[in-house]
Amino acid sequence: MANSNTLEIIQGLAQAASNVYDGTHDERFSLDGQVRKIGLRREEGCPIMDSRVMDGFSVKFIGNKICIKYQSDIKLSEVHGGGFENKINSMINEIKKFLQREYKVITGNSVTLTKEGDSQILVQSVSRVRSFVQAFQHYNISGIKQDPDAGGSENRTVDQAIRDFLELNSNKRPKNDTRKG
Repeated sequence: MANSNTLEIIQGLAQAASNVYDGTHDERFSLDGQVRKIGLRREEGCPIMDSRVMDGFSVKFIGNKICIKYQSDIKLSEVHGGGFENKINSMINEIKKFLQREYKVITGNSVTLTKEGDSQILVQSVSRVRSFVQAFQHYNISGIKQDPDAGGSENRTVDQAIRDFLELNSNKRPKNDTRKG
């Protein structure tokens, strides 16, 4: 069962992620008048005059971890150019830094997101020129302890589960059973 501290941390991070909708990088389109620059490619240039770059991110929570997912439309030449993986990793890192800053503004407390493992990047071709990239990275959230009850099925086997079920059997017959023994 999650304690109130865990709930507060998750709610703060979720609110930080929800404060970033398309247009918050410009004070004209922000609801509260505050400019929130994340570092996304859609924040560059004029939204009316320049061609729009479609990119964004989302988060999901898995136990004591947060998964930051980034997606973007890109040109195929960017994929084949040098340093594509580093660009995507730095974009995810900028999103992580933004979430930490925004969390501090919302709650007044700080949270540390520690990288776990390598990022996963998937590039899919849309046409001969354009592609679509999806990337995600898992981070451990400081202040949230791992739930000992979560994911307990890794060490149990099916045979052990069946044995445990059969041990629940009692040989007592019910009172209304009139069959011969």
